[in-house]
Amino acid sequence: MMLIKPLAGQPAKIKVVGIGGGGGNAISTMIDEDDIVGVEFIALNTDAQALLNNKADVKVQIGENLTKGLGSGGDPQIGLEAAEESREKIKEYLEGADMIFIAAGEGGGTGTGAAPIIAEIGKEVGSLTVAVVTKPFIFEGSRRKIVAEEGTDKLKEKVDTLIVIPNQRVLEIIDTKASIIEAFRRVNSVLHQGVKGIAELITVPGLINVDFADVRSIMVNAGTALMGIGIGTGEKRTITAIKQAISSPLLETSIEGAKGVLFNIIGGPDMTMNEVDEAASIISKAADPDADIIFGAVVDEKMMDQVKIIVVATKFDEHRLRLTRLSSRNLKEHEEEKSTTGFVIGEDEVKEANKTFNEDDSTDDEFDIPAFLRKK
Repeated sequence: MMLIKPLAGQPAKIKVVGIGGGGGNAISTMIDEDDIVGVEFIALNTDAQALLNNKADVKVQIGENLTKGLGSGGDPQIGLEAAEESREKIKEYLEGADMIFIAAGEGGGTGTGAAPIIAEIGKEVGSLTVAVVTKPFIFEGSRRKIVAEEGTDKLKEKVDTLIVIPNQRVLEIIDTKASIIEAFRRVNSVLHQGVKGIAELITVPGLINVDFADVRSIMVNAGTALMGIGIGTGEKRTITAIKQAISSPLLETSIEGAKGVLFNIIGGPDMTMNEVDEAASIISKAADPDADIIFGAVVDEKMMDQVKIIVVATKFDEHRLRLTRLSSRNLKEHEEEKSTTGFVIGEDEVKEANKTFNEDDSTDDEFDIPAFLRKK
């Protein structure tokens, strides 16, 4: 069922909370890149020095008595206790928000430990609470990976919607010679685009406007969500962007079976309603037949001859999703064993990624095209 509604009443109040070093870096990137219309940024950390350097207008030090401003030392338990110590102060800053985004890097101390507490407080103040978190690169070590998995499981129980960005998969959408700094910068950029795409669906008037209540209906108590981003140029730009978004390396499985889909299409002044309709039609065919699909269309003057599509799929059958992810993870781990560094993906994987992002549809091998787009 497709839902389109006009904006009405007072605009929703949205807060983006960056927790710990990873979350703090992420919101600084959001502010640097072009900010996000209509949101308030809050940096929250146990590390006083990191807060000092953060670009958010609102900075909240937590666990002053516990950590003395010196950070959590990579211990999630310290992060948790710091958030508990400062619970009332945190609540004051979150009060009044209709929607709270939590940005954090899983695997560290403050982000991993404090994020579930922040989510819990967000729910207490009546906010729709959405976490967008990253999982570590392979080169960051097995301990960090284990901590991230445990932290993600705990966070999932506290938020309405959890979107996980596996850092390792970001390597599939950047140059294999990219530096470590560039890799982390790209991760922050992906996180930024996800938060921006969802937030501005609500806050920015466009060709098609979306009501906050509709977004809430898709994301409240939705559990695990998947996010894909695609950009297309030229004559077939919409098809290209859709293919990238729904077959993105960032997705651990397809959006097939999703009972809730939220997507935003952003284009220049030359974007047509026919292109918007085409995107909506393709996504409708990919999701569950009875899925609620909410979308917006925004005109960005800077995107002449370009279309960007951000898709968030929710409300999966969790058992099916776990099985699909397990299969995907086993295959991925097998592929990664072929890399001696754990950083550079293999030649075959590079070729596959290049095929996915090839803008000339006529040269695509049939099996690189999502099933519902293949010629019958």
